[in-house]
Amino acid sequence: MTKKAFLPLALSIFSSLLGVGIVAPLLPLYAEDMGASGVWLGMIFGGFSISRALVMPVVGRLSDRLGRKAILATGLFFYAALSLWFIWTDSPQELSLVRVLQGITGGMIIPVAQAYIGDIAPKREEGKWMGYFQAIFFTGFGSGPLMGGLITDHFGMNVAFITMAGLNFLAFAGVLLFLPEVAQREGPAASSSSWGEVAGSNGIRALFSFRMAFSFGRGIFATFLPVYAGIFLGLETSLIGILLAVEILLMAFLQISSGHLADRVSRRGLVILGSSINVVFLALIPASHSFWPLLGVSIIGGIGGAVSIPAASALMVEEGRHFGMGFTMAIFAVAFSIGMAVGPLLGGVIVDSAGIENVFYFGALLGLLGTILFTWFLYLRGRESSQPAV
Repeated sequence: MTKKAFLPLALSIFSSLLGVGIVAPLLPLYAEDMGASGVWLGMIFGGFSISRALVMPVVGRLSDRLGRKAILATGLFFYAALSLWFIWTDSPQELSLVRVLQGITGGMIIPVAQAYIGDIAPKREEGKWMGYFQAIFFTGFGSGPLMGGLITDHFGMNVAFITMAGLNFLAFAGVLLFLPEVAQREGPAASSSSWGEVAGSNGIRALFSFRMAFSFGRGIFATFLPVYAGIFLGLETSLIGILLAVEILLMAFLQISSGHLADRVSRRGLVILGSSINVVFLALIPASHSFWPLLGVSIIGGIGGAVSIPAASALMVEEGRHFGMGFTMAIFAVAFSIGMAVGPLLGGVIVDSAGIENVFYFGALLGLLGTILFTWFLYLRGRESSQPAV
């Protein structure tokens, strides 16, 4: 059942994220053409993450009780439909509205798909299967910027938006027609676990801190690297797409081997190592003043994400077996959304007041804080339990 369920899920998520990734190098420039300030640029990216964060815990709990397939298919359908709206937007305010609505539908996709993988992953193989899923995730999302840059350079932004919609409709059809519903593996407390119980777990706190800090940095990178490279360094859209794609595709390429590694060595150690690499990655961006140095920095960022994400995801599967897989994965995704929302918003303020170079130092500082909190909460968990820390 594991392989039978994984294949249609993986192909559908790949198609969806390929579509989503198409707009990564486009939206900042699209918004700049509309006259968006740094704060509005942050709102356009942050609004998506805020709305997604609000709906994900509810959606995660519903998927634990009602099943995952219907919720996943519904999210993909409406995400695709909303993608067409980009063609007719003509102001930063309207663009922000579209992103907020897409965030609501996006909250029904990735955390539910991750919970699905958690349901089918055998014990002590969590790293392996989450590594496979993350490889699909990053390959789809990483290929999108390259495709988006090429489509825009040759056919214009409207064709890129239409392509995004079409790929998400294809993903919807794949889930609806080929994805089987599977029995959910939950611990005895999973169906009744509350926010208070989840918030009281130092293991959850550690992973939440890491994931939020990681997404702070990635939100800043995705939002402001295109502006830094395109406006301040004068790079073409296709080259910006390559920078974003290399970082994500390298992360994708290494996910499977890193996932296997996370089943054999300390998952905690891998998260700390990868998180430390992410700090260095962000801090080096302002010192890079042309395409090739930025390409090297993107490679460092890809390695940092590849080392940390499968290990952290495997740890979340372990927590999900106690608190409910959908609910737990939603909490993990909420951390990601908070970082992706607040990072660009605060980053926009820093860009407007202190210059674009300082926004990357800010992201590195938040990454360092997240690494420290992850280590501290695991230390507390080790003190309060006779069992080894995660």
